[in-house]
Amino acid sequence: MQLNPKSDQAPVSGLYIALVSIHGLIRTHDLELGRDADTGGQTKYVVDLANALARQPGVGRVDLITRLVDDERLDSGYSNKTEPLEEPGARIVRIECGPNHYIAKEKLWEYLDTFADNLLQFFQQQQRLPDVIHSHYADAGYVATQISHLSGIPLVHTGHSLGRDKRKRLMASGMTSSEVEQKYNMRRRIEAEEQVLANANLVITSTRQEIEAQYELYDYYCPESMRVIAPGTDLSKFHPPELGEPQTQIASAIRRFLDEPEKPMILALSRPDPRKNIATLVQAYGESPELRTMANLVIVAGNRDDIREMNDGAEEVLTELLVLLDYYDLYGKLALPKKHLPSEVPAIYRMAARSCGIFINPALTEPFGLTLLESAATGLPFIATENGGPQDIVDNCEAGLLVDPLSAHDLGKAMKQLLLDGDLWRKFSANGIKNVALKYSWDAHARSYLKQIKPLVAAFKPQQYSPAIMNASRFADRLIVSDLDKTLLSNPTGLRDFCQMLREKRKQVAFGIATARRLDAVLKLLKKYRIPKPDILISSLGSQIHYGRELEVSTDWEDHVDHDWNPRAIRRILRKVPGLELQDDAEQSKFKISFHIDPSQQGGITKEKIVSLLRQEEQSVNVFVSAGQNLDITPARVSKGLALRYVAQIWGIPLERVLVAAGAGTDEDMIIGKTLSVVVHNRRHEALESPVTGQNVFFATQPNALGILEATDHYHFFDEQPGVTVVEDDA
Repeated sequence: MQLNPKSDQAPVSGLYIALVSIHGLIRTHDLELGRDADTGGQTKYVVDLANALARQPGVGRVDLITRLVDDERLDSGYSNKTEPLEEPGARIVRIECGPNHYIAKEKLWEYLDTFADNLLQFFQQQQRLPDVIHSHYADAGYVATQISHLSGIPLVHTGHSLGRDKRKRLMASGMTSSEVEQKYNMRRRIEAEEQVLANANLVITSTRQEIEAQYELYDYYCPESMRVIAPGTDLSKFHPPELGEPQTQIASAIRRFLDEPEKPMILALSRPDPRKNIATLVQAYGESPELRTMANLVIVAGNRDDIREMNDGAEEVLTELLVLLDYYDLYGKLALPKKHLPSEVPAIYRMAARSCGIFINPALTEPFGLTLLESAATGLPFIATENGGPQDIVDNCEAGLLVDPLSAHDLGKAMKQLLLDGDLWRKFSANGIKNVALKYSWDAHARSYLKQIKPLVAAFKPQQYSPAIMNASRFADRLIVSDLDKTLLSNPTGLRDFCQMLREKRKQVAFGIATARRLDAVLKLLKKYRIPKPDILISSLGSQIHYGRELEVSTDWEDHVDHDWNPRAIRRILRKVPGLELQDDAEQSKFKISFHIDPSQQGGITKEKIVSLLRQEEQSVNVFVSAGQNLDITPARVSKGLALRYVAQIWGIPLERVLVAAGAGTDEDMIIGKTLSVVVHNRRHEALESPVTGQNVFFATQPNALGILEATDHYHFFDEQPGVTVVEDDA
């Protein structure tokens, strides 16, 4: 990977760690926690983690990488490309991704390949590569996997919330499979999670339950590569009540709802999201005369101006809460303040602790439960969902009870138990204060984290490139890459005109071919059709790169892709699949295993089934199915798109100056991201019928090479700045 020796960044001494957390809103101060479903605990986690790591000896730089958002409805700071964090050496880096305006994480998938290309470009501009890239949540996992495949940087992942577990819980709550898919784009999320699990060097979880009950649901389940490192709590902010503390504005806002504000508080604090299950808490409280008599219910559910202008999920939750308030006639007993500052959250916990109240987290499932640590650290006992991470917190802190979140009866019973049993309340309060300090500090987390990643960093050797491949295209400042058979060939007039264009632009444009064919077969076609030798030839689905006049093979690339590649095991596993037969030796190569699919078995042999089977056997690979009858297996780091980006970065050609002539199937990852792409007219029946959202894909009206020439006009490809399709802002 080419790095920028003229970067204005100071040289980094010590570990350079890149944390990637794409969705939501991230800034240094006053995090907008609870603003929506995407700006919750993960946002605070990654900011605290970045600061904690930067404090450690031996760490030189921590970049917290997220999405750049330029939206007039939001603070302008989210459009700053960089922002320093509290600790020296730590900063937020914002990368462009799709439309400028803020969008939910479920709609970000279409733009993640562009994010990956932009992030790769950012790394190329730095003095050195990160020593480790750590992704947070599935979307960042998808991006970081692409970066790791191309660079070899060790990949660490934290899931925060897992799609398979979430889908199970949502369906248990009454949603149908199609409803879950439509609302949460769950198939794509789960596939990204499977992919990152198959390629991560280390998976960090917050609890043992995540490993045993949540990750166990995945095909590539490898507990040996997973480590529990519990997150920390900022004890300077979350501490027990102190004498003489000034009253905050939020205390006044809460008290104005209540007839008897001195009663114990039953506190819930979360964003207004259906998965947080706040309505069941109101139901449990409303149906219990004893609870209504002995305590007030306080629900701090984000910030709002007008419920009618909030997103559908938040509007649904808050409307239901107001309906339940009226149904159970909880006026004077239920507080639902409209606004609170992030800085007031610790004071809310202390207000509840001072009243001898309790904290409730009734979520359908909770990956960890940071709010439980915050409440326990202030001396406030808690009741939490039994689904997810709270089990570990209860075991470690002994400061609360677990309940079935779907049972209002069980929730009400637990609340009465804690409010009526003073000895138990005091025991839980004291345990929480003591055990959170002992077991959940950020400094302890950071020390454990560094201990786990140091072996990965020690084993990482940045890629080296031979001078020959670097000099193979010294003059060209742009690149045209085409598939062969149904893209470049079959139209003699178009091919003649295309070759003439290449000869005329030879010093300006490099020419490349990317194909599933082996080198020997490609050379025969080049000779047959009198096609100029390419500057770069990507063969066998990207498993080999050939360059220069003699089309030498890149041994650097071969060394890079030969990672976790076990062809013998793959043949053994797939030999047992009915309907698969190895193709002739002429179709095999060092990094490609090819099978024929029996036409009678086509319906039963799908890419998804083969991928799942190989992942269950801990094989991290790429699987390609073409024409319904050919199955190809390559190493995980092999694809045409990865090979293309490898070449572009060596030659220093921006992807905005790379024109790819391709279709679908094995060509697809060449046309996503920042490349300029064309699907020639005769390939439409095989290709995507409409451009991928956010991608620069042109559907030509001309066939074969004529379509490529048409695309050079469409993109003004030989101008100083080739034209780029503008992403429509569909806010």
